[in-house]
Amino acid sequence: MTRKTVMWIAVMTTMAALGAPGIFAVEKQSGSVGVPPETVADYLRAVIMAHRHFYTIHIANRLRQERIVDVSENWRTTHSLPLPVQLVRETSEIAELTGPNVRYRLISQWPINKANAAGTEFERRGLKEVQARPNRPYSSASTVPASAEQVFEAVYADIAVTSACVECHNTHPSSPKKDFKVGDVMGGLVISFPLSKQ
Repeated sequence: MTRKTVMWIAVMTTMAALGAPGIFAVEKQSGSVGVPPETVADYLRAVIMAHRHFYTIHIANRLRQERIVDVSENWRTTHSLPLPVQLVRETSEIAELTGPNVRYRLISQWPINKANAAGTEFERRGLKEVQARPNRPYSSASTVPASAEQVFEAVYADIAVTSACVECHNTHPSSPKKDFKVGDVMGGLVISFPLSKQ
């Protein structure tokens, strides 16, 4: 299997799952009933993390261990596979282009790349909350001042699933934390989407 084929499969599988219609409403005989935003966020998280975990365990780690292709921060220039955090960022950018304005990204209190630090007070509070209670998402509905659009945001704990995740973070020269273990909360997954269709 070529590198391009592997990337194409990973991206297309993620987009097929995220582009599925009907996530914002459930049809009943008498009409349509809204799904609570917390439930929508849970659905999105399940899909995003399933794809990210599958990619990490069965594609990136496996191909790296078998010395077929490496995984690198500089994947575009080195013709390697993107890191799992980059896969999440890239698929989020593609998902935004599909129309429903769904956004998601991985953030951390200890980011290797400063772009992955919490960018808002909501994200900073969310990271603290999921660090203390990893099984409970931190969520809120708010209005975006620039557009007056109502959005729902949720932060979920991002837990280290493999020793490769831990090893990468613990040995990276730019990592501010070097004692992660498998099962530790390494940061959070932030999901946001509008509360009404446009």
